[in-house]
Amino acid sequence: MPSEIAELDALCVNTIRGLAIDAVQKANSGHPGLPLGAAAFAYSLWTRHLHHSPANPKWFNRDRFVLSAGHGSMLLYALLHLTGYDVSMDDLKSFRQLHSKTPGHPEYGHTAGVEATTGPLGQGFANGVGFAIAEAWLAATYNRPGHDVVDHKTYVICSDGDLMEGIATEAASLAGHLELGKLIVLYDDNDISLDGPTALSFNEDIPSKFAAMGWHVQSIDGLNVDATDRAIREAISHNGKPSLIACKTIIGFGSPNKAGSSKSHGSALGPDEVKLTKSALGLPPDQDFYTPEDALSHFRQAVATGQEREGKWAKVLEAYAIAHPDEHAKFTAAMAGDFGSEWVGALPSFSAEVSAATRESGRAVLKAIGALHTGLLGGNADLSESTYALQHDSGDFSRTNNAGRNIFFGVREHAMAAALNGMTLHGGVHSYGGTFFNFSDYCKPSIRLAALMGCPVTFIFTHDSIGLGEDGPTHQPIEQLTGLRAMPNLNVIRPADGNETSAAWKIALESKSTPTLLVLSRQNLPTLTTQDVRTHPAHMGGYVLHEAEGGPAHVTLIGTGSELQHCVAARSALQSEGIGARVVSMPSTYLFDKQASEYRESVLGVVPRVAIEAGATLGWYKYAQTVVGIDQFGLSAPADQIMKELGMNADHLVAVVKATLGK
Repeated sequence: MPSEIAELDALCVNTIRGLAIDAVQKANSGHPGLPLGAAAFAYSLWTRHLHHSPANPKWFNRDRFVLSAGHGSMLLYALLHLTGYDVSMDDLKSFRQLHSKTPGHPEYGHTAGVEATTGPLGQGFANGVGFAIAEAWLAATYNRPGHDVVDHKTYVICSDGDLMEGIATEAASLAGHLELGKLIVLYDDNDISLDGPTALSFNEDIPSKFAAMGWHVQSIDGLNVDATDRAIREAISHNGKPSLIACKTIIGFGSPNKAGSSKSHGSALGPDEVKLTKSALGLPPDQDFYTPEDALSHFRQAVATGQEREGKWAKVLEAYAIAHPDEHAKFTAAMAGDFGSEWVGALPSFSAEVSAATRESGRAVLKAIGALHTGLLGGNADLSESTYALQHDSGDFSRTNNAGRNIFFGVREHAMAAALNGMTLHGGVHSYGGTFFNFSDYCKPSIRLAALMGCPVTFIFTHDSIGLGEDGPTHQPIEQLTGLRAMPNLNVIRPADGNETSAAWKIALESKSTPTLLVLSRQNLPTLTTQDVRTHPAHMGGYVLHEAEGGPAHVTLIGTGSELQHCVAARSALQSEGIGARVVSMPSTYLFDKQASEYRESVLGVVPRVAIEAGATLGWYKYAQTVVGIDQFGLSAPADQIMKELGMNADHLVAVVKATLGK
């Protein structure tokens, strides 16, 4: 019997390998090396340890699996197909083709069973940390003695390339510090990257490095199914620490001429080498996409096993509902992404007498709604004293208190952003994270993936312009607004006062498939807009704040954030000279562009249109003929002096308007 099991294991592992190299060869594009090398340890994980349900990929208490080394996507697609997910043989044959379910890198929401969009190296690793944080918080929040309704693990497969990326070290350091014991990473340690041997650029002692960061570490033969099995069991038993299993493998395993070489990393093996590889693996060399019945039958046991696990969990949930009905109601709502509506009624508004930085207004929002929004979980990249993005009286998430709502990410902006993605992808939480706006550059790859995945994270970026003052040009964002607004499916909101800030939070927390960036000021701003924050016109993206007085408008002034006040002041000054000016607030060009053309034209009104914003002018010419902005780096001085020096005031705006009108 043991030999028969070993034979079946070998057949199953080689079936994964054969499907992968055939799909890559048919597409004449892809990465065959990783699936050939990692198939054995991936098979051990998927068939002996991973708790999942192919018939119901969204079963909430499933283990999460992230292929951080997303270039090896055919490994994942083969496993999804073989274990019974909605990934057909035809889908495998359509690998990397237009509109197929099997794109070049795994895409969340596109292929059943894909938990996160991966490919940019290191991202999936950090997503995995976010998944583990969400699981730990939900377990601490909802589990009760004898009723573990949240109890699952996060598994990640990563590569040498993942671990070279700084984001992975950031995330690993955080995971070790937080003692995320249900996070298990299998490292495909094959000593090869695209350029050749990793020794060209990488000679770190990875096991020692991770041990120093507080991880439980093992090193195994990654080509051995049973060794992997034992290592995963050992990792599970050390649930006080995250685990790294360094799996020594051979890239392109089985390929007579390309195994152990970078030649197998990023391109098809070639027809002749595919046949030679199949022969070496004991597969029919002339039969493409070979799937032996014994192997398929063994893999497909995952369907029944998954349904059985679901059934057992349903009984746990049933008993929980009887013992703890209130918690059960909240938990089932959270699983569905419903965090209640009580928080909406608590959104603060601000009177005309209030002058406050929008970061201060954001703090007031979090203080008002934090305890009422049942899924709000987030923190800061070591800047909570400046961003004010903390939930008051909500506790700190730590190794000893997983129920705290405030996460201290440390100076790890990129890992924070990717972890936020993982937290929200996990489900049951709405994640947010804060840092200075200029440091959005550190977060941008993760922001881009949030937009690509339709992951509604809330990013809080304060110190939004030259208005931060003396810290100078290294900290003063100029081009960031323009660059981020150019990103598809990303809602960048730059509110002009507390009421727009409150409304912006409502927009962010109600978003289902779009991440939101709240871009907030350091300096105080006057209250200019309506106090009705629940139906605030900011949800239109742009709206008329003031019409011209006493007659038709000669010009439309468009402002955002701290510059809207200059539009209001310029309107009065122009009016005194007989020049009628309409004022438009444009907190979100993303939302404004979604409105009907008739509405947009009714808001923008007459020509000429003059826009003002303390940032790059590129992008504003879509809405205005004249733009007052900043196309240079900032300066180090008190904020009001810099603003005056660079023309960010009402006097300069009035002069520009008069010149535009020829007056």
